[in-house]
Amino acid sequence: MSLKTRLMLAILVLPLVLMTLVVAVVAELEDRRHRQLMRERLVQATSMLAPSLGEALAAGERETLERTAARLLDLEDVRALGIQDAEGRRRLELGRLRASPDMAAPEAIRIEEQGRRWLIRAPLPGAPGAGLLLDVDASVLPLTYYRHLAIGGIVLLMLGMLLFMVAYGLSRRVSVPLERAAQTLEWLTAGGDPRPLPLPRDPEMSRLAQRLNALGDHLASAREDLQAQIDQATGELQESMETIEVQNIELDLAHRRALEANRAKSEFLANMSHEIRTPLNGIIGFCRLLHRTELAPRQREWLDHVQRACDNLLMLINDVLDFSKIEAGRLELEHTELDMVALVDEVLGLQAPQAQQKGLQLLGLVYDDVPEALQGDPLRIRQVLTNLVGNAVKFTEQGEVIVRVMVEQQAPGHVVLKLAVSDTGIGLSQDAQRRLFQAFRQADASHQREFGGTGLGLAISRQLVEQMGGEISVDSTPNEGSTFSFTLPLACREDAERAPELVLDGKRVVLEEPHGPTRHALRHLLSRWEARITDLEKARTAAPALAVIGLADEDLGETGLAAWQRRLEDLPCPALLLVNASPPDLPVLPLPHGGEVLSKPLSRRTLVESVTRALTRARRDQSPHRPTAPEGPPLRLMVVDDTESNRLLLKELIQGPELEVGLAASGEEALAMAQETRFDLVLMDIRMRGMDGVETTRSLRGLGGPWRHVPIIAVTAHVQSEQRRQLLESGLDGVLEKPLDTAQLSSLLRHHLGVGLPLEDGPAKPSETPAGDAELASVDLALGTQLAGGRETLARQLLGQLIDSLDDSERAIREAMTSNDAEGLLDAIHALNGACRYCGVPRLGLLAETLETRLRSRGLEAVAPLLPDLYAAMGALRAWQGVHPSITTKATANAASSDSER
Repeated sequence: MSLKTRLMLAILVLPLVLMTLVVAVVAELEDRRHRQLMRERLVQATSMLAPSLGEALAAGERETLERTAARLLDLEDVRALGIQDAEGRRRLELGRLRASPDMAAPEAIRIEEQGRRWLIRAPLPGAPGAGLLLDVDASVLPLTYYRHLAIGGIVLLMLGMLLFMVAYGLSRRVSVPLERAAQTLEWLTAGGDPRPLPLPRDPEMSRLAQRLNALGDHLASAREDLQAQIDQATGELQESMETIEVQNIELDLAHRRALEANRAKSEFLANMSHEIRTPLNGIIGFCRLLHRTELAPRQREWLDHVQRACDNLLMLINDVLDFSKIEAGRLELEHTELDMVALVDEVLGLQAPQAQQKGLQLLGLVYDDVPEALQGDPLRIRQVLTNLVGNAVKFTEQGEVIVRVMVEQQAPGHVVLKLAVSDTGIGLSQDAQRRLFQAFRQADASHQREFGGTGLGLAISRQLVEQMGGEISVDSTPNEGSTFSFTLPLACREDAERAPELVLDGKRVVLEEPHGPTRHALRHLLSRWEARITDLEKARTAAPALAVIGLADEDLGETGLAAWQRRLEDLPCPALLLVNASPPDLPVLPLPHGGEVLSKPLSRRTLVESVTRALTRARRDQSPHRPTAPEGPPLRLMVVDDTESNRLLLKELIQGPELEVGLAASGEEALAMAQETRFDLVLMDIRMRGMDGVETTRSLRGLGGPWRHVPIIAVTAHVQSEQRRQLLESGLDGVLEKPLDTAQLSSLLRHHLGVGLPLEDGPAKPSETPAGDAELASVDLALGTQLAGGRETLARQLLGQLIDSLDDSERAIREAMTSNDAEGLLDAIHALNGACRYCGVPRLGLLAETLETRLRSRGLEAVAPLLPDLYAAMGALRAWQGVHPSITTKATANAASSDSER
């Protein structure tokens, strides 16, 4: 707000506001005074005439009553009146009352103000119970009030005009000199030379004008001096610029030579690493082959030294190559799915031999809130973890190395993990921590001689972590240990929380582990699997189902093993023994009730498989109804699959003296068979035409009776972890993925029925096709035989059925693509993929699997580029049949003959 405006407001507005308040107060006071006068006048007139009215009413003199009442009506503001006797009758009414209110006589005169209408009630002395009512028009009061306000408004308007003229004159007298001064300052600021200001009559403004004129003279003199200095500096700068230009040219030439040298160095490192790694890989390979031959102890020792030297040299080459890639900015990160539990277990497994030689305890702790499905670069994360864990093992002589993975921040679709590697090693000083992550630098110069290494590992780890969007840090105390930690931002699914790998349904498990962190981790994991934990001392009375026992180093002697042998004999359950030693060094300890001796560090997958095997074997040994001979009736299995070759293969694999197989080509047929025959287990294909596997399972459960508890196992060619969980939640009891692993199928049958596959002890003939870089073969009979459980005749028969169905499959695929029917295309490709899973057709099988994966994840547009390859693979398979027609024909005839004999 300008000074002129503020001055006018101060002169004009403030007096007007005060005068407005005065007018309002005066008008209000006058209105109140008039009201009070009117009340007094009406009350006085009523008081004077009321006795006369009472006497006339009591005497019945109507003429006197009307004459006296007329005197009241003659009052200026009275519009009507009414008189009522003690009985409530209206004895007189002059004028027209605007309402008929209750005229009950009050004890004293009372005025009721109702806006512009007043009602006056008064008793009539001399006539008990009689009353007088006056209807008064008070509209003259607001009119008078408004008249006063109008007069005040006119006075305010005249006063405002007068004040405006005064304020305008004063503001002009002040603002004009100030505006001239502001213009002069603008000229001076812009570097101009304004004219001198005239001196006003006011002393204050005159002093301001004098100061501004003096300022203008001073600035003019300063500009002249500055211009002289600028001219001098410009000449000197011109000379300097010529010198700098020459230096820039020389610097640019040097920079180009440095870039060229750096490029040559990077190319040299890449070429040399490749040239060195090629013969080094050959040396390592032949060393491993030589290690398998018979060697003298001294020769084997020399060979071990060569192997370690080769490994160290290969690690050095990889470090140098990675460092050069990172330095040149050519390292690219992947973005694929990874499982942090499996990754940590893999890293610990690689470092286990060195830790076991030192007697160190290795432990990986992946917290439960870490999502299962993550996306990142598993290779680089593994590289950083391997380096940190390797350093921890290298610089720790006793104690433990623990890897912890926890969630630091989480948002929908995004998570930040914190990975920490703690050890109880030699520790680091503050000075060593500051230079630790520099290239070719170690914490102490003596470490390179004592422990080896190049000093590149941590520098590479730091740059990898930063390139992945995280930060790495260290916290260490000399002679106590160190903790290296780094953050890792990764993508994840919102519903990717890790599910328990096992459900033990409250089974009692004995836990004995001398290492505290390992014991706490095992206790938490078993509790998460719904097991009830008990101590070894209570094993006899608790009736445990399994014992998990860790042996300390002092227990591995003869005395310790003998003592544990006696304890194991007293245990009524299988036992899993955990030993911190490499597999060749594990003690030979008989387990009376079954179990295994496992090597630490123990991966979660190994623990799950070992617990499952131990409990399954114990359940089979304790089951009183487990069929052990073909004397009793065979167990019945139903195979539900809409692909004939899949049904045939499963029947050939399972059919035996103890197992009888029924085949159903659809969900409807399976329901019909279930209503007529009782089955002990069902193998259910998930994706079928008509009723799918999930719907069929629900319908079978709905039959009630024994079908509520019959095991139903899903058999599908394409399942992910989330889909597996959904299938188990839909009522299925397990999931088998095509192509079927006969060992897994046999283990599942033993788990549910106590009977394995008839030919599970006969090993499948391995494929003799050499692995190479050439294109996948159209037909691999050896692979087909392996997939068919070692039955070559069945493999050839399945191959013939697949070739015969190619025309129908190709027609269904083309029709679905023409009509943009994604569901129909998925059905056709899924059926083709399932049929290829059991046949030795690697090329067609790979294409079908890829197409189904793309179709499920990216839609129709993603599969179109691969369809020509799929049709070509089908054509190659038909061409192969044209060259070898007798193979599939003979296989079909042999199968028919075998069926007739059976």
